[in-house]
Amino acid sequence: MLKTSTSARLLTALALSAGLAACSDDNTPNVAPPTAVKLDNYSATPVLATAQPGFTNLKLYSLISSDDQLAATPDFMFGGSADGAGLLRNPDGKGFTMLVNNEDNRAISRVRFDETLRPIGGEYMLNSDGGRWRLCSATLVTPEEHGFGPYFLSAGESAVDAQTHLIQPFADNNTQSTPKPVKGLGYWSAENAVPLPKTAYAGKTVILTGEDASDASGGQVALYLSNTVGDLDGGQQYMLRRKDLNQREKDLVVGQKYEVEFAAIPNYQSLTGAQMQAQVDPLKAIKFGRVEDLDYRKGGGANGREVYFNVTGQAISGANADQSRTMWGRVYRLVLSEQNPLVGTLEVVLDGDDRGGKAGAFQNPDNICVTSRYVYVQEDSNGYGPETHDAYIYQYDIATGGLKTVLELDHRRTAPDKDKYNVAGATYTPALSDKGDWEYGALVDVSDVVNIPDTFILCIQPHTWRAQKYKDGGAKPNNGNDQASQVIIVSGLPR
Repeated sequence: MLKTSTSARLLTALALSAGLAACSDDNTPNVAPPTAVKLDNYSATPVLATAQPGFTNLKLYSLISSDDQLAATPDFMFGGSADGAGLLRNPDGKGFTMLVNNEDNRAISRVRFDETLRPIGGEYMLNSDGGRWRLCSATLVTPEEHGFGPYFLSAGESAVDAQTHLIQPFADNNTQSTPKPVKGLGYWSAENAVPLPKTAYAGKTVILTGEDASDASGGQVALYLSNTVGDLDGGQQYMLRRKDLNQREKDLVVGQKYEVEFAAIPNYQSLTGAQMQAQVDPLKAIKFGRVEDLDYRKGGGANGREVYFNVTGQAISGANADQSRTMWGRVYRLVLSEQNPLVGTLEVVLDGDDRGGKAGAFQNPDNICVTSRYVYVQEDSNGYGPETHDAYIYQYDIATGGLKTVLELDHRRTAPDKDKYNVAGATYTPALSDKGDWEYGALVDVSDVVNIPDTFILCIQPHTWRAQKYKDGGAKPNNGNDQASQVIIVSGLPR
C-alpha cells in the first residue's frame, strides 16, 4: 500500500482548490479567496484553435508554449505533445502549479505560475529515461475529490508492459530519471487511469483504466478495486465484459443498454503485460478498437458512477479486418451499480461509423472531459482518411443528446507565419494529409482553482510544428522528439 508522504498530508487541505485532469466537481464550493487571476495571452505563440459557430462568445488565451522563456528558469523549454494535465493552487496559497504529460517526449513537466496565472518557471519531474513510455492522459487525484492524494497519475502506453506513474505534485525534484510506476495498477498500454470520486463508493478505491491497444486482444476497459481508500497496491484488477460473453465491439449498437460486469484477472499481481493480455479470451472481455480517455460525470452522488469513455477506432485491416471494431470512433456510457462497482450497464451514445448519423463527422475521438451537464469529445485523426476537417472538440449534451462543434484546431495555413506551423509532409513519412494532422491533449476544468466560472485549460499537440531546437531543448534526455506544443485557456465554456 502506498503511503501518503508528510508533505502530501500537509497539502490535503490546500488541495481543496485543485483542478482535475478529468475535470473538477461542478458542485464544489469555491474556497479560494477573491481571485487575483488575470486571464491573458502570456505566451509568445498565438492560440492554435478557433471557436466554431454557436461558441463565438468563448475567449481563448495562449498560456504557455515551447517558444516561451520563463524568467525564473531561462533554460527550461516546455516540451512537445502536451497531453494529460492538472492545475493546483500552491501550498502557500500564492500562485499555481501545473503538471503536464509531454507525450512523445516521454516526460512530465511542472510549470509554476504567479497569482495572476502568468507562467514564471518550469522543470521536468520525469525525463524520458524515467518516463520510458509515451505518456498520454493523466488524472490529478485530490483528497477532497477522491479521498486520497494529491497525486498525478500519468498513464504510459505504447508497450504491453507499460505502467502508470505516480507523481507527488509538490515533491522535491531530484529523481528525474527514476521511474515511478504503480505496480498495483497493472500492465496496460494505457491512455488514462481515473479514480472515481469518493462519493461513488464510500470506503473503497475504484480506478478505471482505458487500454489503447489495437492488436488481436483489443483494447480493454480495466477496473482496479480495493476496499481501502488510497490503496493502490493491495486490490484486484478486472476486465469489462458483457454478461452474455459477446466480445465483438460492433455488436453493441446505439439505442440499447447492455448488462456488463468486470471479471477478475486471476493472480494478476504475478502476471506480465503479455500474460494479462492472454486472459482476454478466457475471460471473454470486450475487444474494443483502442480505448482512449475516460472520465466520470461531475456533481457528486450517483453522477460519480456514470462514466464516459472514447474508443478512437482502427483501420479495417489486421485485427479489424473482420470489421468487428469501430473505425471512426465511438463514445460509450458506463453506469455502475450503486451497490457494486463490478456490475452495470453499457451503451453507445455516439457512433462515428454511422456516417449519416449525429456523430457522422467523427475523426477518431481521443481525449474526453465530462462536467455535470456535458461531455466534451476531442479528436485525433488516425490518418486513414479522407479527413474533412481539422480536429474538432464536440459538446454532447447529456440531457438532450444534442451534439455541437465547439473548437477546431487552427494550423495557420494562410497566416504570415504559416511556414512555422504548416509543414505537413516535411518531416513525416508518409506525408500527412491536408486536414487532421494535429490533435488535442487534456481539456481540464479549472474554474474552482482560479475562482473564475467556466474556465478550462486545453493542451494542443501541433505535430507539424517541429525544429531542431525543440529536440535540443525540452526534457533532456527527451527521446529525440523535435516537436513543440502549447497550452491555452478557454474561457466561457459551459460546465
